[in-house]
Amino acid sequence: MEDYPSKQSPENLDDPPNSRLFVVTSRSITEDELRESFSVFGDIQGVWVVKDKQTKESKGIAYVKFSKSSQACLAMEEMHGKVLVEGTKPIKVFIAQSRSSTRHRDVEDEELTRIFVMIPKTFSEEDLKKIFKEYGEIEYCVIIKNKFTGESKGLGYVRYYKPSEAALAIENCDKTYRAILAEPRSKAASTEDYSGGAARVDYSADPGNYLVMDYRSGDFTRCLMMSTRAALTQEQIFALFDIIPGMEYCELQRDAYGMSKGHALIRYSNLGSAVYAKEKLNGFEYPPGNRLAVNFVDDGEDRTSPVGRMALQFVAAQMMSAVWNGPSSSQVMKPPGFSTVSPMPRIQTDVNLPPLKKLAPPDSKAKERLFVVFSPSPLPLDVLEDVFCRFGSLIEVHLVPGRKVGYMKYADKQCADDAMAALHSRIVNGVKMKVMLADPPREESHKRPRTY
Repeated sequence: MEDYPSKQSPENLDDPPNSRLFVVTSRSITEDELRESFSVFGDIQGVWVVKDKQTKESKGIAYVKFSKSSQACLAMEEMHGKVLVEGTKPIKVFIAQSRSSTRHRDVEDEELTRIFVMIPKTFSEEDLKKIFKEYGEIEYCVIIKNKFTGESKGLGYVRYYKPSEAALAIENCDKTYRAILAEPRSKAASTEDYSGGAARVDYSADPGNYLVMDYRSGDFTRCLMMSTRAALTQEQIFALFDIIPGMEYCELQRDAYGMSKGHALIRYSNLGSAVYAKEKLNGFEYPPGNRLAVNFVDDGEDRTSPVGRMALQFVAAQMMSAVWNGPSSSQVMKPPGFSTVSPMPRIQTDVNLPPLKKLAPPDSKAKERLFVVFSPSPLPLDVLEDVFCRFGSLIEVHLVPGRKVGYMKYADKQCADDAMAALHSRIVNGVKMKVMLADPPREESHKRPRTY
């Protein structure tokens, strides 16, 4: 694999941040063709086509370095999915990860559109919007306030619709605002300061106010069931629901092997808190891209009793079957007042997958290996096999114990290329995958192979 030219030192590749593109393209695309196609978006400091060490042939991956982040973001927005040369497949364009990053993933659009700024404490949201609207269309502005006094803390968020607009704001706004990209919302969702946008959770109201509303006891209970396709932990779920006062029970449902079933049971000490939690958290995205489903559960028993806990676990098992396995020949049983969710396919993804194909024989020689990084946690082996076998010639799936990475072995290079092009930076069952070509294993090295 070719290294970067010596005139471009590694520390300069990420200066400024998010100014380097990761491009998945056809192996026939040359460096000159990439430079010509991307030069219309700004000053290109370098183009590198990643090549095989032995054959010196292109691996279908390249990097394009711009002098400004806004130029790289604009190029990503305009070129993703475009065909560079007639007869070749559409390219995929992402902002490349930092070379010093230990997270091993590309930066998502969500993380490129929201900026964090320091402002005068007298600023209103309208003042904030007026200052920053010259750089692009704003989705929302939020001023961070003291939760006790309601006074501004002199800090705020501005969310744009496009990454290039956020980058322009950072590059060109008055330096006194000290504008930087904000941390991902998945990190901030449970903090006291963050709120904003259509997906935010507003805890400013008093849960007790819901007690005066006319709720029928058959439809509303103190017990909730939360469903998620992302691999959330018990601690994350507890922290999310504990923000609302009155939570007295929270348990993530697990199968016989200790794996999460994707459901949690939560009970509050009063009806008002439960109704408030359902109203505010049903449909909330946590982490971003994963929409939570929160429903009332009424099994007719005291939930603290052993019988009640068994009934709730039975409900969780039935919901699990309906969500992941689709409709079955038998009628799903449900207690009074409980509404089942609509059946969904076992594989939930944001990409159109080809039909299932047979695995290659186990003794097949591996012609290509893919290295996959999972966020927030690995998918089950059977799900990975289901997804990656659809491109043909898959030999086996291997997960590295104790780490959020794995390898996919293919008997055909083209099949591996097709899988990488289709699945890189995609989400399956709430888990984001970064799919890259893996270097040949080295006997004396225990480190993860470098992929660029």
